[in-house]
Amino acid sequence: MEKEMVIVLDFGGQYNQLIARRVRECNVYCEVMPCNTPLEKVKELNPKGIIFTGGPANVYAEAAPSCDKEIFCLGIPVLGICYGAQLMMQLLGGKVGQAPVREYGRTEIMVDSSAQLFKEVSDKTICWMSHTNYIVELAEGFEVIAHSDSCPIAALQNVDRNLYAVQFHPEVVHTPEGSKMLNNFLLEICNCSASWRMDSFVETSVAGLREKIGDKKVLCALSGGVDSSVAAVMISKAVGKQLTCIFVDHGLLRKNEGDEVEQIFTTQFDVNFIRVNAQQRFYDKLAGVSDPETKRKIIGEEFIRVFEEEAKRIGTVDYLVQGTIYPDIIESGLGDSAVIKSHHNVGGLPDYVDFKEIIEPLRLLFKDEVRKAGLELGIPKKLVFRQPFPGPGLAIRIIGDITPEKVAILQDADYIYREEIANAGLDREIGQYFAVLTNLKSVGVMGDERTYDYTVALRAVTTSDFMTAEFAELPWDLLGRISNRIVNEVKHVNRICYDITGKPPATIEFE
Repeated sequence: MEKEMVIVLDFGGQYNQLIARRVRECNVYCEVMPCNTPLEKVKELNPKGIIFTGGPANVYAEAAPSCDKEIFCLGIPVLGICYGAQLMMQLLGGKVGQAPVREYGRTEIMVDSSAQLFKEVSDKTICWMSHTNYIVELAEGFEVIAHSDSCPIAALQNVDRNLYAVQFHPEVVHTPEGSKMLNNFLLEICNCSASWRMDSFVETSVAGLREKIGDKKVLCALSGGVDSSVAAVMISKAVGKQLTCIFVDHGLLRKNEGDEVEQIFTTQFDVNFIRVNAQQRFYDKLAGVSDPETKRKIIGEEFIRVFEEEAKRIGTVDYLVQGTIYPDIIESGLGDSAVIKSHHNVGGLPDYVDFKEIIEPLRLLFKDEVRKAGLELGIPKKLVFRQPFPGPGLAIRIIGDITPEKVAILQDADYIYREEIANAGLDREIGQYFAVLTNLKSVGVMGDERTYDYTVALRAVTTSDFMTAEFAELPWDLLGRISNRIVNEVKHVNRICYDITGKPPATIEFE
């Protein structure tokens, strides 16, 4: 456990992971925990500060998320955000009511720049509001330190008790000086040293894994993607040959990827490597299945079963390693958070797993942090900056049922897309890009003949943390070249579309 940390208590807000991301950008380690985390657990962790997230509930509703009121008596600085601000007031004797004017979007607020929270923040600044309720009356000992035209209490503080609250969201980019506010809370109010770095995280993690695993055997679920590869090398650094990496080729990988993964892990890393060719097994299980969640569950189930079978062949195995990362955990539901979708590494696991325990060494890292960890571990840049690939593979990039023929079509289309992106020198500038085989067929003309073939959708996004994303504005000539090549070189495709939807409202993957 890190010596210095901040806890983000989750009350179901959509931006909870983003708050954690912003805190880490200030070089302060933090973790997101459910709002009902026992007070004793909080005391045990001894955080330098606590942040309450926003949330969709009405704070005065009967089943509204809450926390132990005694948390305000620990002497630990607390920052309440939106719902978290309202909850703080209600628990401490203030009053929350329905706002006469609902505020949503960019709002100008006037701040008291003498308050520590707003140190070096402009007297008038823009913030992102999102609330239908607001604070009507302050609890005893609090004072207003910011307001807007329609929100008389946009921020408040009780300096004596180190309690602070804001009605807006400082963590989003739409609050331009929000990072400054969070930095003030962390450094000026919580007195954090801002000394957390990835090299220290890797060193501490490797030491912790070595102590935890001891002389036991470990089985790693290796997909060849960035996450599982970094997890595998981290475990290898900790316990060496006690680790066996099992790479399951489920027939849903990108073109040539199975051979590439085998080549890298058998020539560049000193690990026990086993490749299992289980393509037909997965195709049989997925036959006729169209629902994306069902696909994920089936693939998760089969993965575990394959690992169990391989584990029995190599002897007693105590631990299973997976490359689960923080966005997987949060999107699959944490505490009272809404479940966006289950992830193969999280929600797709069956109830019964024949291992002592599952180890997820990257479960607290965001994607860009995983890459930094990979570089710290000495993994080649080519692998570290490989395009992200979901555990279920192409199964969730093929809309509808899965067949070997559809997989082959998508592999070829995706290969051309990635090749052209690399040729254009954009492969490191785009957060993620891939092709999707839709379930849509349409009429086309090739030569003098009528066709009735598939539509391929192209997806490319720019993102820093994979929690929010914007579509990449690819050059038209590049898109034209990609479209021309796919339609001419890949059989059974006669139409190409480019997805220009951000996240939110869409997710990065189609399914």
